[in-house]
Amino acid sequence: MKKDTCPKCDGTGWVLETDSTGKSVAKRCTCYIENKVKILLKQANLPKRYEECTFDNFEVHNPSHKNALKISKKFVKNYPVQNIGLLFQGPCGVGKTHLAVAIINELIKTSSTPCFFCDFRDLIRNIQKSYSSESSMSETELIAPIFANNVLVLDELGAKRTSPWVEETIFYIINHRYNHKKLTLFTSNYLDRGEEEEDTRISYYKSKKQDDSLVDRIGIRLRSRIYEMCKLVTIEGDDYRKKVKQAGYRF
Repeated sequence: MKKDTCPKCDGTGWVLETDSTGKSVAKRCTCYIENKVKILLKQANLPKRYEECTFDNFEVHNPSHKNALKISKKFVKNYPVQNIGLLFQGPCGVGKTHLAVAIINELIKTSSTPCFFCDFRDLIRNIQKSYSSESSMSETELIAPIFANNVLVLDELGAKRTSPWVEETIFYIINHRYNHKKLTLFTSNYLDRGEEEEDTRISYYKSKKQDDSLVDRIGIRLRSRIYEMCKLVTIEGDDYRKKVKQAGYRF
């Protein structure tokens, strides 16, 4: 037996256990599950800065943080019965990406769910590059993991201003996931306009004079589709990254 071979299953990935009737039944060994989780985490494309993000280390500073954490935990608890994604909206540094990654980590570790993280800006940039004759990957190859994985995080939605090509490309991707009933989690620094404008939760945006709305950045058709696909989760607060940086300067 090799040194790294599991002593429980001798590397087969299966163990025999006795059920309630006294019969021996084959079950997956814990090593198989652990290895599968490691593979899924590696394939999830999580940024190194966010790899350790969990529900436990998410800091709650106000009611919107508490509510967002509650909704995120409920999402995981309800999966796979969960049939609607989440759109985290709020200013920079309030924990939107942290919660989205925490959901991925939890789903992979508790139910071995294939998940994938994608930055909106990187996605657009890479697809554009794929049209070059020098590109090593085609558009189809780039989009494949975005289509295939059960849960997708599309981070920084709207960070790149929309154009007819960008809007059409993203709509194609999102609509494909919608039609195949695959869940998508979005994060965005841009808020909706309209009925939400009177909500006191967006006072931050008014004070910062943020002129662009999410619709301005991604277009009406795509925003309408996301309304059907996701529950809106608004998070408010000060930029946590700025606080950490300022604290670092003090010492």
